Amino acid sequence: MISKELFKKVRKLEIRTKGLVNSMFGGEYQSAFKGRGMVFNEVREYYYGDDIRQIDWNVTARTGHPHIKIFEEEREQILMLCVDISPSGLFGSHSQSKMDLAIEISAVLAFSAISNNDKVGMILFTNQIEKVIPPKKGRLHVLRLIRELYTFEPEGHGTDIGEALSYVNKVLNRRGIVIMASDFMDHGFDQQVKITNKKHDLVNIAIHDDLEMELPDLGLLPMEDPETGDQVMVDTSSKKVRQEFAKRKRREQAALKDKFMRMQVDTIQLRTNHSYVKPLMNFFQRRLHRY
Repeated sequence: MISKELFKKVRKLEIRTKGLVNSMFGGEYQSAFKGRGMVFNEVREYYYGDDIRQIDWNVTARTGHPHIKIFEEEREQILMLCVDISPSGLFGSHSQSKMDLAIEISAVLAFSAISNNDKVGMILFTNQIEKVIPPKKGRLHVLRLIRELYTFEPEGHGTDIGEALSYVNKVLNRRGIVIMASDFMDHGFDQQVKITNKKHDLVNIAIHDDLEMELPDLGLLPMEDPETGDQVMVDTSSKKVRQEFAKRKRREQAALKDKFMRMQVDTIQLRTNHSYVKPLMNFFQRRLHRY
């Protein structure tokens, strides 16, 4: 039994995200994520102008009239959401945390998938696999995923993206869509990204907060790593400290972006204080033009 507060929260998110799917993202999703190939649909009589390479010679010989095979795109796919639920996702300097944004973008993609008759599954991870929900169809299944995102309490504290992708590659035995939603505060996952991108259609959603990029001038502040618990005092009144911090963060962001570009992995960059609508729409448009 879920609480009234959680029910209202999930319902509010459903209304907001399904509205976006119906008005903007549903068709874009279908165009961006092509099916696995062409499958046989039916046989019909040959008409002038049809591709003679599609003639079904067995049926033609049996009926005495030329017939062709009709194929259609195999649409049904599996969308696997890999969501980083490590403690760093709880940070947010604006109206929502990084985790709040991850939940909302996951809901948009999940509702887009089921509107196209795809199955949706989910893996929640920290520095270990926390929970796995097998792919299914339907609105009630997506609502379950959203509830888990809101309520699940992880046991781990760090982030292991490589472990999460390795697990996906073991359990997803046919080509699917893999969405990795994380702030990517991790290292050593390059090889698994390459493997996953080769086996599946991998899309990275990198979620950040502005305060992670630039320090405010607030004097001497204690800062704590949410995943390790390490603390350090930082003099934010120092212009040099603020500048060096911003430079280092920009270098890290540029290096991550460059890494994914070299790997040819699609990436969507999101910020907690900016709407995700335009970045997501731009991503869909890039995919559409690619095809």
